[in-house]
Amino acid sequence: MHILIILNDPPYGTERSFNGLRLARALVGGDTQISVFLMADAVICAKAGQKVPQGFYNLELMLKSVIRKGKVLMCGTCMEARGLRDEETLEGAKRSTMKELAELTRNADKVLIF
Repeated sequence: MHILIILNDPPYGTERSFNGLRLARALVGGDTQISVFLMADAVICAKAGQKVPQGFYNLELMLKSVIRKGKVLMCGTCMEARGLRDEETLEGAKRSTMKELAELTRNADKVLIF
């Protein structure tokens, strides 16, 4: 089964991206293939070198665990609009396009949007 999770919210300030990644991490493994597509402010979730207060969740670490067994893609247009360069992002997260998102959506068994 292939599940596509689309995140739209920023990494901090709301918990939507946090909860979407919690679900992605719970679903990863077995015969389930997970793709996470970061759009809008969610592309900042893939910024490398995040520093958060002690005891606070860290979306960089959460994404790394998804990347190990799944796929993390970032909207290239959204990255450009926010000044996020490829070299500032996590290793394994890949710049992508709406065309690729459309293809992932067509091929997914389920699409979840946060």
